[in-house]
Amino acid sequence: MTSQQRTHEVLSDIIDAVNAQLDKHGVTYDEYRAGLDWLIRLGHAGEWPLFADVFFEHTVEAVNATGPGSTIEGPYYVAGAPWLERPYVLPQRDDEAGDVLILSGTVLSAGGDPVPGAVLDLWHADADCLYSNVHDGPPAFNLRGRMTADGDGRFEVRTIVPPSYHLPRGGPVEELLNAAGWHDWRPGHLHFMVSAEGYESLTTQLYFEGDRYLDSDIASAVKPELILSLRKHDDPAELSERGLSRPFYSTSHEFRLTPAG
Repeated sequence: MTSQQRTHEVLSDIIDAVNAQLDKHGVTYDEYRAGLDWLIRLGHAGEWPLFADVFFEHTVEAVNATGPGSTIEGPYYVAGAPWLERPYVLPQRDDEAGDVLILSGTVLSAGGDPVPGAVLDLWHADADCLYSNVHDGPPAFNLRGRMTADGDGRFEVRTIVPPSYHLPRGGPVEELLNAAGWHDWRPGHLHFMVSAEGYESLTTQLYFEGDRYLDSDIASAVKPELILSLRKHDDPAELSERGLSRPFYSTSHEFRLTPAG
């Protein structure tokens, strides 16, 4: 199939589907013009990526999933995060708000063999629900970093427990959600891109038990296998060993990579 044939096929089906819904619901000219006005404002506000990632990326991800444990990338990935040195700690402010989190894990092949030297690119929101390099406030590359697994595919990194957060408000996307009576919240999550030579790259997010939005994520990205339990640590001796002055939480996860091709 040529590129033109592919474009013709996909666009024709999309246009037919939209027209079918316009007919089914008897959309009026006032509604049609209001929709056009909203689409124009969506572009002017720069919220097309947000709109697409919230409502459609989960379907594209499901179609293109390269293996178990994948989910959407979301709109806030930034390339070029700094390489971290062991012991891994995500870049953060001296007074970074939020509960301390220590995440350990292993990168394995689909067959369960360790993947030495796998690269893990990690990013997430801060306690104020803001992403560095995207929102005003956080320093550049705050809570963003790249690290490598050891010879046994293992890694450990310290960061904070990310909170649930709502989508940006005051723009066309919030207007649409309000008009439909939908909430605008996502459960707290860590973003990962995991890659290694000879394997398909894995893009995923990790969530936490007990979050009130796990079952109603506005981006429809939560999968049961991506939900982790948190264990609280408050023993003074353990805190001292970790160089911490306050309790922390820990959890772990296994990433599975599919062979390339």
